Amino acid sequence: MYYFNPDILHATAGTTATKEDAKKFANLIGPMDPKLDREVRELLITARVGLLLKASFFGNLATRLKLVNADEWCATAATDGRNFYYNSRFIKMLKPKEIEFLFGHEVLHCVYDHFGRRGDRNPQLFNIANDFCVNGDLKKHHVGEFITSVPCLYDSKYDGMSSEEIYDILYQKMEKIDINDLVDKMLDEHLDGDDEGSGSDGDGDEKSGKGRPKLSPEERQQIRDEIKEAMLAAANASDAGNLPAGVKRIIQDLTEPKMNWRELLRMQLESTIKSDYTWLRASRRGWHMDAVMPGMKLDPMIDIAIAIDASGSIGEKMLKDFLSEVQGIMDSFPAYRIHVFTFDTEAYNPAQYDSDNLDDICDYEVSGGGGTDFDCIFKYLKDEEIEPKRLVVFTDGYPFGSWGDENYADTVWILHGTTTIVPPWGQYAYYDEAQ
Repeated sequence: MYYFNPDILHATAGTTATKEDAKKFANLIGPMDPKLDREVRELLITARVGLLLKASFFGNLATRLKLVNADEWCATAATDGRNFYYNSRFIKMLKPKEIEFLFGHEVLHCVYDHFGRRGDRNPQLFNIANDFCVNGDLKKHHVGEFITSVPCLYDSKYDGMSSEEIYDILYQKMEKIDINDLVDKMLDEHLDGDDEGSGSDGDGDEKSGKGRPKLSPEERQQIRDEIKEAMLAAANASDAGNLPAGVKRIIQDLTEPKMNWRELLRMQLESTIKSDYTWLRASRRGWHMDAVMPGMKLDPMIDIAIAIDASGSIGEKMLKDFLSEVQGIMDSFPAYRIHVFTFDTEAYNPAQYDSDNLDDICDYEVSGGGGTDFDCIFKYLKDEEIEPKRLVVFTDGYPFGSWGDENYADTVWILHGTTTIVPPWGQYAYYDEAQ
């Protein structure tokens, strides 16, 4: 669950929210005023229409969000991907075009799947990074009017960066950033998205917005699927030319045919082996001929690396399925080396396989279990002086840090437990047990 929360935690570069601001926003929570709510709903509906006319992609997605009053628990606004929760007193503080920006803000949280990308990161710091990301994109593409009526996160140095990239920068500066007070208030205003169950607290009156919304993992995945469908419909009904690069990439991924993970793995590994034939030294018996026809041999030093993410929900059956597929592909080739290792924030349990012991690969055991850091994959390969012709990474998604060194090896990402994460480089496919 992600919130546009301009109280204390949201500060424009060079601007900080004051204690008066904090008090002002804290006082916004309270019983709903029916007369004020009717007025505010008209403002919200008008803003969505304006967004439809001026930024139709965002307007289409905003229109699908149900307007739900949240005066009793939310000081500003929020979304769970289906509903737009709002505090009527807060909305009244904004200009009409700023409300359009607010809708765009919530829409981008959904589009970028900020619901599922946090991983093991600090929740508060990641929420800040998310807001830097979406506010920069909205400002650059003139979606509504950048909010100045209340403090709002923005810094031009983060323009074009993903939430993960921004988070890494902020994380390195944590000791220099005074966020203690901000963290306390964020915990009051932000749900971490990990609550079990569904519906509302208290009396369960969802219509009035009483109680913080809760979603089960199954519901969150269903919402992600709904958002993907809505994105495709919105893209088809609008001009996709003036969209943030991150949005364009997601739409492109959704519209292009997906390759079966087994097909991708087979294609990549077989092409690696087959392309690495070398010319044999020509036989003297052919020197009298006008043309020398050397034979071919397979380079016995072909290295393939397989990195298995230990931080996610990989099960024994899933692991054996993946490794047996690797075994089946490589079985038809006589010469290769496969380096297999587990990783989280470090590399673990290295093992090496070739044609002599390939049958043992399915007995490989995963160890580790911390966070996810793809950098450690490449550090391990470099430290061990392994230069694979192909690197295959079996993972459940976003790393704690960067996606690693894209120039070190041709990389194939097999992602399990998700269908929304798109690696920024390399070939990829989503693991599906049924495929």
